[in-house]
Amino acid sequence: MKKQIYKNIAVAAHPQLPEAIKEATLVASYLEERDIHTICTTLDDEELSSEIKTGKFDLLIALGGDGTMLRAGHICAPFGVAILGINLGRFGFLMEIRQNQWQDYLSNVFSGNYWFENRMMLNAQLKRQGEIIGSWEVLNEVVVGRGQFVRPVHLITHVNGRYLTTYVADAVIAATATGSTAYALAAGGPILPPELKNILLVAVAPHLSIDRAIVLADSSSLYIEVQTEHDALLCIDGQPPETLHTGDGVDVKASEHNARFMRFQDPGYFYRNLTPHMSQNPSTGKLR
Repeated sequence: MKKQIYKNIAVAAHPQLPEAIKEATLVASYLEERDIHTICTTLDDEELSSEIKTGKFDLLIALGGDGTMLRAGHICAPFGVAILGINLGRFGFLMEIRQNQWQDYLSNVFSGNYWFENRMMLNAQLKRQGEIIGSWEVLNEVVVGRGQFVRPVHLITHVNGRYLTTYVADAVIAATATGSTAYALAAGGPILPPELKNILLVAVAPHLSIDRAIVLADSSSLYIEVQTEHDALLCIDGQPPETLHTGDGVDVKASEHNARFMRFQDPGYFYRNLTPHMSQNPSTGKLR
C-alpha cells in the first residue's frame, strides 16, 4: 500500500522544557527547508489544538518525554492525526527517536519507511447524581482513589453491569496496555504488550481486598463508585485531579479512538527495549 506523503506537519515541544523548545525550532527549520508546511509551538498552545481539530495537520512531531506523548495523544487521537516522538525526557517508553537521532530518521517520513502502532485508548466519564460532569480520552490510566488523608476509600466496582467487588484501598487503576508500564506496573500489575486491546484493573495498597490484577476484554465496561467519609480524587493520565464526593461514579470503557504512533523500528522493539528500561530507573539520575 502506498504510504502517505506528509506535507503538513506540526512540531510541538513540552512547554516547560527549554531544551525541547530549542530543539523543536531546529526540527521545524529542517522541515521547512524541504518545503513542508510547518508550525513550531508548544503542546499547551490552544491554536495547535484548534488546527489539528480542523484537519490542518496530518502528523505531529512531539518533543519531550512520555508525558508529552500522553498530551499529544489526547490532542491527536480523536482526529486521526499520527504522532512521532523525539525523546528529551528520561524514560521514553513511548518515544521513537532520541534527541541526537532525528535528522537521521526524519528522512524515513519522506521515503515511506515507517509503520503505525495503534494504541488503545479509554473513555472515562465522571457521574454525579446521575449526571455526567466530565469526560476524558485516556491513553495511560484512570485512577480513582484517596486524597490527602492517608485512609483507604471504599471503591464499589462493577464489570459489565455486574458487581465484582468492593476494594478497600488507596486507589484502583484502570489502565490500557500502554499504561501497564506506568502506575499500574508500580502497583504490581503485569506488563502488557502495546498492541493488546485490554483494560487492566489494579488495586493500590488493598486492605483485605482482591490484591491481584484483573485483565478485562476491550468490550468490557467498568463502573467504580466511591464511598468515603473524607476526600477522594479522580486522576486521568497524571493530569490535575478532580475532587470526588461519596456516591460519585466513574464509567470506564474502550474509546472509539486509537493513538497512532509512527514507528521506524521493527515491531519487536518493545521487548528489546524493555530490559534496559527496567534495569535502572533513569529518574534517579546516577544514583545506584
